[in-house]
Amino acid sequence: MQQASATDPAPGRRPELVPDPDAEAARIAAVRRYDILDTPPGGAFDRVAALAARLFDVPVATVTIVDTDRIWFKAAHGLEGVAEIGRDPGLCGSAILRDDTMVIPDTLLDPVALDNPLVTGEMGVRFYAAAPIITPEGHRLGTVNVLDTRPRSITEEDTATLADLAAIVLDEMELRLSALRALRDEQDRREAEQRHAEAERAARQKAEQDRAAIAAFASTLQRTLLPPALPAVPGLELACHYRTASAHDVGGDFYDVFPLDSDRWAFVLGDVCGKGPEAATVTALARHTLRAAAQINADPTAVLSALNTMLLTDVTAGRRFCTVLFGLLEPREGGGFTVTVATGGHPPAYHLRPDDSGTSWVRAVRPEGGMLVGAFPQAPFARTTFSLTAGESLFLYTDGLTEARTAEGAMLGEDGLAGFLHQRTGPVTATSLVEDSITLLASLPDGAGDDVALLALSVPHPHTTPEGSVAATAHTAAAPEHFGQE
Repeated sequence: MQQASATDPAPGRRPELVPDPDAEAARIAAVRRYDILDTPPGGAFDRVAALAARLFDVPVATVTIVDTDRIWFKAAHGLEGVAEIGRDPGLCGSAILRDDTMVIPDTLLDPVALDNPLVTGEMGVRFYAAAPIITPEGHRLGTVNVLDTRPRSITEEDTATLADLAAIVLDEMELRLSALRALRDEQDRREAEQRHAEAERAARQKAEQDRAAIAAFASTLQRTLLPPALPAVPGLELACHYRTASAHDVGGDFYDVFPLDSDRWAFVLGDVCGKGPEAATVTALARHTLRAAAQINADPTAVLSALNTMLLTDVTAGRRFCTVLFGLLEPREGGGFTVTVATGGHPPAYHLRPDDSGTSWVRAVRPEGGMLVGAFPQAPFARTTFSLTAGESLFLYTDGLTEARTAEGAMLGEDGLAGFLHQRTGPVTATSLVEDSITLLASLPDGAGDDVALLALSVPHPHTTPEGSVAATAHTAAAPEHFGQE
């Protein structure tokens, strides 16, 4: 707990808290340990400030760290151009000395706050609330703050929400600290290896262990970037497949299927430029952005526009772009779905149904004009709408499939894939399409040289569903895995 004592107040003023010197020294040591001061803007911290502003409907929200003589802003929503302010007098500096969340409904009625520059200055703050960012040892590193230019009051639930946001900030700092420690440990380990080189056999054995660890890490990270299982969508069969070209790299392909409301569903398949941790960062950002954007406006072109803006503005995305197909499923009367698909530079999907000749009717779903996502501001995205009825399927894939080489050394290509789908004589179901595509890849001399993600959707015939039940099946044709594994 932060120890503080009260100074003798002037007449008519309530006492101000003064930090205990020993406790303050321990607190500053904790701030230094997290190594957060003067670091570049961080997406997670900025999002906490933006979320606080939205939740409390205030123009300004900040995440601050209190140093010895300054209040430093890790994130400042609605407070442009301010990186730090002096600690005394300071609302944040006072907030970290308290045992509870600090709430000032009207700063002009608070004897300590009314002389604060934020209150008397151009900003004219009239409401202030701050929840301390508290370490497990009880040190208060800083605060999550919300400010308004009009007086107001908040509920106990609001106070708890502000405290939860402060806890989220601490969690992010703990994760960051763990990553820094792991990096430093890794650097120390490498330096120790350089100083104490082992014998050749021991070095080879260590290298093999490292490669296995990297592969295990890559596999684990890859699984976190994909949904653990496909959902059960009433009246629809789903199947997917994911395989990376290398056991040592995290792939950039991704897919997802998720509900929008009681009867509408969204599906997505995309391919991030590149591989490794940087691509994994963009993959996670893309998948979560698509989910969030679709809840606000489910129009597929609007969803891709939101992702385009996020990739261009979020510093964690770097300069990476991606191709994406985003679709919306809406049930039709009498069965089946109305499907709206928007493209952001992705290869075409294929709409299939059985043909009278015993093969499959195949149509490329290729909205004209959709550009890469995250490459250009104001990029246009195109969409098309069609019906998916009983016995029909929609097949989506990444370019690892079409860029696979045939026995003649030529790429399979879109024409080759369309021909393969047309010549199939088996059922036109999601599961059979994915399984046959896996078999196709296995039959090629070198398999796939790039990551491959497949997603298929099909509408079963009513007679294939037992009477009185709902056709809601979800099949995973192959769990995420790597080429080359037994």
